[in-house]
Amino acid sequence: MKFTKFLVGRILVLIPVLLGITLATFVLTRMVPGDPARAIIGEGASAEALAALRTELGLDLPLPQQYLHYLGDLLQGDLGNSIRTGRPIASELAGRFGATAELALAALVLTIVVGVSLGLIAALNRGKLIDELCRMIALIGVSVPIFWFGILLILLFYLQLGWAPAPLGRFGASVSFTPDITGLYVVDALLRGNLPALGDALRHLALPAITLAAWSTAIVMRITRASVLEVMGQDYIRTARAKGLSARLVIGKHMLRNALLPMITIIGLEFGNMLGGAVLTETVYNWPGMGQYAVSGINSLDFAAIQGFTLLTAFIYVLINLVVDALYVAVDPRVEYS
Repeated sequence: MKFTKFLVGRILVLIPVLLGITLATFVLTRMVPGDPARAIIGEGASAEALAALRTELGLDLPLPQQYLHYLGDLLQGDLGNSIRTGRPIASELAGRFGATAELALAALVLTIVVGVSLGLIAALNRGKLIDELCRMIALIGVSVPIFWFGILLILLFYLQLGWAPAPLGRFGASVSFTPDITGLYVVDALLRGNLPALGDALRHLALPAITLAAWSTAIVMRITRASVLEVMGQDYIRTARAKGLSARLVIGKHMLRNALLPMITIIGLEFGNMLGGAVLTETVYNWPGMGQYAVSGINSLDFAAIQGFTLLTAFIYVLINLVVDALYVAVDPRVEYS
């Protein structure tokens, strides 16, 4: 019952949050210099043709009226049509969501495995050389720009060593495969038992996933180290060791479990950032996801595309935070919904 009330309350809070995001995005897109109609029709078009196109797109209406029309369409589940392509924004985002989701999930796996492992190792070896190395890796991870790191990986593993494929999307042209189950190339290749397609998809996914995971891995590593160090000093850890419990049992059952709450929080937040913030990674690797779609919309002043991307990203981010809150009770029985 408490969880139901909590869930309803969070959903009610979600409404004004998304409404505020739509207003902020609408205002900011209209403040960008340039005319979408002029960008579509070209510089050599006549004034009459330009005015007709502006009327067709609804750009001749006052801004408050444009915003009310936009809200009316949203209430009907319509994100509008792309100014650039003329296609519904919802269908274009749905077609690209699988690419972004696959990239973000792969980066999330890397973040959890590498970040938690190195953070735990650093905490258990506090003050030693391996601790200093892990802290240095974390510092580099949060300091290096994503786009620079991505370009560096391309130069090294594609141009110099030749280990990675060309950064031209999710799949090579030499492998015939259609991801018709989940839209995730790796998952669909596994389900179909197509090993050549699986290998090719993993090779194309590796560098973008590493690039996207670099920042989040460093953050998770630092949070894990700090959380484990805090728990290590508690009385129940010293008691468990005094009872003669094995190191594996002390670490797995007592130490990590009690250090999970801040780790879950940061991992959830970073996963939301991955889904909505993969713009630079997708641009560097020509990855056909929502981030690349948003960049194309910005370059062409496609207001509807930018607004649709922002609204979907905000909704996913809030939904992930809701899931993280629900996990708190499962991990720590002391946490209650109020």
